[in-house]
Amino acid sequence: MACHRPFRRCPHPGAPPVCGPSPHCPRPLLSLPAHPQLAPAERAFPHERIGGDPLATTIKDSGPVPDGAAPEAMRKSLGVGAVVVIAASSTAATTSIGIGLGLMAGVVGLHLPAIMLLAFLPVLGIACGYGRLNRVEPDAGSSYRWVGRTLSPWLGFLTGWVNILSTIVFMAYTTTVTGSAIIQLVGKAGLHELPGVALDPDSSVQCTLIGMLVLLTATVVAVRGLDLAAALQKWLLIFEYAVLIAFCGYGLFAGDQPFSLSWYNPFEIPSLSALAQGMVLAVFCYWGFESVFSVGEEVHDPKDASRGGFLSLLLMLGLFLFAGTAFQRVLPIDELADNGATGLAYFAERLAHQPLAALPLVALMFSAAASLQAAVIPTARGTYAMGRDGTLGPVWTRLHPRYRTPATGTWLITGIALALAAVSLVIPTVTELISATVNAIGIVVALYYALVAIASAVRFRHLLRENLREGLTAVVAPLLGGVALLLVGGYLAWTFYSSTDHFELAADNGWFELSVPVLMIGSGLLAGAWSRWGRRSPYFDGAQSV
Repeated sequence: MACHRPFRRCPHPGAPPVCGPSPHCPRPLLSLPAHPQLAPAERAFPHERIGGDPLATTIKDSGPVPDGAAPEAMRKSLGVGAVVVIAASSTAATTSIGIGLGLMAGVVGLHLPAIMLLAFLPVLGIACGYGRLNRVEPDAGSSYRWVGRTLSPWLGFLTGWVNILSTIVFMAYTTTVTGSAIIQLVGKAGLHELPGVALDPDSSVQCTLIGMLVLLTATVVAVRGLDLAAALQKWLLIFEYAVLIAFCGYGLFAGDQPFSLSWYNPFEIPSLSALAQGMVLAVFCYWGFESVFSVGEEVHDPKDASRGGFLSLLLMLGLFLFAGTAFQRVLPIDELADNGATGLAYFAERLAHQPLAALPLVALMFSAAASLQAAVIPTARGTYAMGRDGTLGPVWTRLHPRYRTPATGTWLITGIALALAAVSLVIPTVTELISATVNAIGIVVALYYALVAIASAVRFRHLLRENLREGLTAVVAPLLGGVALLLVGGYLAWTFYSSTDHFELAADNGWFELSVPVLMIGSGLLAGAWSRWGRRSPYFDGAQSV
């Protein structure tokens, strides 16, 4: 006979933690069918997994979570195809190519393919760690949960915190990039001014205001559900990649710059400082593949998240090498470096006339808009997991009553990103804003990637004795990747510190660029202290070493 009451432990003292009637309690307990993939204790209490993990299985959600109540599960709606789309949208290859290659060329010279290939190696090692951790413990908190359980709750909280802040900063600057692409596009169509205002694609004020409207639209779609978001992003990606491949393929043959194998030689990068900064910029271009692991609870099979992450990484590598080579075949180094945020538009104009030359701008606009949507999705899942553990407030765990998405958290994140985008208007030009943001985020990304890699190595160290092949992918590869990123990020932070002797609110001031990651980490420690002693979150007591 079915029982419609929520399943829970018997509250009477001495009652055994098993399903079925108990002599200690006059009320019958709910009898559940055995689950073939769960251990006995997990079958008894599927929402209270061993080790304190809630939400390990899919259960029916009944609405927003009241204060003090245990949240329920999100809807499983994604397959491997949708996962690849989300990861590819998060990495935003077209945006990285359109605005990032020019920035990197100003650092490493004509070695764009070399730095993209070199940065791929540690990122691939990090991806091995993510994939292995997700196989054994799919969780909306992903790195926050894994690092906290394996290394330390404090490091886990810090990982989740800086991940969230980095993505919010990324959303703020991508809002401006999206607006810049739109202004460039309408300029190609002949619209150069509005009543009393001359449109400028390098004006951070104009670009940010226009991009804010796009961010709000992307948030509405994200709240509607991952299935709709993935379906929309799929068609955007198809258009972006078709345009990108067509123009870069033509550029390989039509370009007049002599091809050289030295473009692929990292040993010819001008200096160690250029290598470190170029590595951070390149790692930033790959950043976002791990977004698939934050939707692990909404994927039909956890392995699909791992497959999607690796497939998107390989796709990004191919596109970056292809585009880097094509850009250097068409543009001399000075033109490539000088155009910065408008590099893709300049590249297209060298290859085609209007209106065809506007197609890459349309692709850039679609890529930036899709990456805004793809950024808010995993961030909302991260805050959902932290709210579920009590490290953030219960407001972050409230699900949409119809779409079963963390709608409240999604809108809060969007609001914070909009506020930060407004604050960033103190940096006058889009190119300077991008440079300052990417360098700052790159250092933080290197840090939390390294922490996830170390967590994987520690958690699966036994595989080195039991299965050498598995040990190499789950322990050695992540550890090497993590150490490499720590060294690169640490060296870049030192170069920023030693590059000047005063603080100035300018994108090229080393202390200003270093202040952003320092503030992220410092605020994370303060927030962690409040969660530990103010909120008294059980996360800091219950995280277990593995």
